[in-house]
Amino acid sequence: MTDYGRGRGPEPWHPEDPLYGDQGWTGHQTQQGQVPYAGAPQQEYQQEPQYQQPYPQQPQYQQYPEYPQQQQYAQQQYAPPQQGYAPQQAPHPQQAQQPQYAQEPHPQSQQPVYDSQGWDTGQGQYTAAVQTDPYAGADYAQHPSAGYPGETPDLYGTDEAYPPPQPPGRRHLEPEPAEQEEEPEGDLVGGLDGDDDGDDDGPAGRRGGRTKGGKPKKRSGAACLIAAVVILGVVGGGGYYGYTYIKARFAPAEDFAGEGAGEVVDVEIPKGAGLGQMGRILKEAGVVASAQAFVDAANANPKGKSIQPGVYPMNKKMSGAAAVALMIDPTKLNVITVTEGMRNSKVYEAIDKKLGKPDGTTKEIALRDAKNLGLPAWAGNNPKLMDPLEGFLFPTRYDLSKDSTPESLLRQMVKNASDKYAELGIEAKAKELGLENPLQVVTVASLVNAEGKNHDDFRKMSEVVYNRMKKTNDVTNQKIEFDSTYNYAKNQSEINFNLKEAQAFNNPYNTHFIKGLPVGPIGNPGMDALTATLNPDHGGWMFFVSVDGNTTTFTKTYDEHLKLVAEFQERQKQKNGG
Repeated sequence: MTDYGRGRGPEPWHPEDPLYGDQGWTGHQTQQGQVPYAGAPQQEYQQEPQYQQPYPQQPQYQQYPEYPQQQQYAQQQYAPPQQGYAPQQAPHPQQAQQPQYAQEPHPQSQQPVYDSQGWDTGQGQYTAAVQTDPYAGADYAQHPSAGYPGETPDLYGTDEAYPPPQPPGRRHLEPEPAEQEEEPEGDLVGGLDGDDDGDDDGPAGRRGGRTKGGKPKKRSGAACLIAAVVILGVVGGGGYYGYTYIKARFAPAEDFAGEGAGEVVDVEIPKGAGLGQMGRILKEAGVVASAQAFVDAANANPKGKSIQPGVYPMNKKMSGAAAVALMIDPTKLNVITVTEGMRNSKVYEAIDKKLGKPDGTTKEIALRDAKNLGLPAWAGNNPKLMDPLEGFLFPTRYDLSKDSTPESLLRQMVKNASDKYAELGIEAKAKELGLENPLQVVTVASLVNAEGKNHDDFRKMSEVVYNRMKKTNDVTNQKIEFDSTYNYAKNQSEINFNLKEAQAFNNPYNTHFIKGLPVGPIGNPGMDALTATLNPDHGGWMFFVSVDGNTTTFTKTYDEHLKLVAEFQERQKQKNGG
């Protein structure tokens, strides 16, 4: 603290000092630029009333006697303002006004007077008394104060001036809202009185003011009703969603009871379908109540995951467990399965039964339209064939649908066989094996499939066929002598028959009567029999017999074969009680 005013250092040391602290707008505010000379305290003056001058923007002050020390110091302290700025002055109603002396700046460089904190209060009360301006009639760009020469005029009193700044504590405050009269409590819903049209009739143009009649408006019943409906809708929708979620998450799946209502529908399960997809298909067909009920039942059943694709005739409104029990039973599947070595006559019967056709319908179509069902060019040309399609209904499972017909199924079976034969290259293999045509390859495979039990048997069995067909065979004289050929010619499946009758039965399929291969296949061979026929076991086998009905024993000589035949006949006598 210096003797010449507040500096950049700390606050004055004594609280009674006029410059102690920041008195703001409530304490004794220090006149900027006025400090006690040589530490002497300032002399305060009583505030004089303010008088209205012809120019209200220019408050005048009554001049008080000057003190030499103050006048001299003011002249030294305040030289003519630099850069056109006037000394700052901040009068306060509670603070004594000290006169200041300075040269009058240029009118255009006049600036508003600020207090010690840099703010002009814009108040018109001063400690000095108002004095009549001797230059009151003159027109100046800025009217100087009449108190002292060079005193700064009030620049906030003109029409073009900005409003005076507010104290620091009141900056950027929103204007206090006008007090609103409390609206009388009224009927919230039934308050429609015909005058509630939403117009702003209040004195401030705000909604909720008084009506023209002086009575406060009632709340809109329609708005309250709409709000209530919206709230109820939100609450109700959330409750329903929560209930649905909890039910789906924790409640047991919806399910029917029993074996169904009796109405039968065909349900087709595609290949690669999982339990979830199966359940959705059954749900859409009306078989089960929900897909989850079917999935739960399938997971609970040890065989539930072994369900095969295909078409299932099923009742509507079946329980999930009943649906699973039906679908794990292969006999319930709406398919036709051609087994390896199966004869065409059995296939025709199965098609008629599955499609609900009269007996003999499919066989008639097969014999009549054999050439139009897709047979290869090397097949079906021999007029002695009992069935041109024999050997060409490839063994596999065929799914039935509502559009299935005998013709469509036969075409599909013939195509599968033709594709497999082409894939195996049996046309080229026939010559390598010493056979006349590819049809004989299929014929050998059909014999092997009818007599053997497994792949190893098939390879030895094909070796037997090829050895007996040789011209050097003087034991059987090139006769194959397979019982299966006699049974095929008789359309039977007998193990015990009269050998002499078989040797005397003249038929192109009876290898007990003719030499070499039968005229055509005697069944539909599978892939094991086909590959064994193309790759026989070169063990020199000539004879075979199944003594116990399960294991086939192969021999190279006729004497060994006779011993095996004697064992077989003895077993048959014991079996029949003879």
